[in-house]
Amino acid sequence: MKKNILNFFKSIYYLYYDGFVNMRVGKTLWILIAIKLFVMFAIIKWLYFPDVLQENFVTDAQRSQYILQQLTKDQ
Repeated sequence: MKKNILNFFKSIYYLYYDGFVNMRVGKTLWILIAIKLFVMFAIIKWLYFPDVLQENFVTDAQRSQYILQQLTKDQ
């Protein structure tokens, strides 16, 4: 039973490995996807989402108190 599961995962691995090794246009597309994800998560986060807690509070106690107040305040 364990050997069948291991063979199943090996066959899946080799299927994807063979596909990625033999692709031509796909490598370029994966590079474009990686660049796009980097821009989305690193650069845009840095530009549009500043660290407000770090800027407005000096200590961790002040930050945690502010978060606790925001989570438990009446709506």
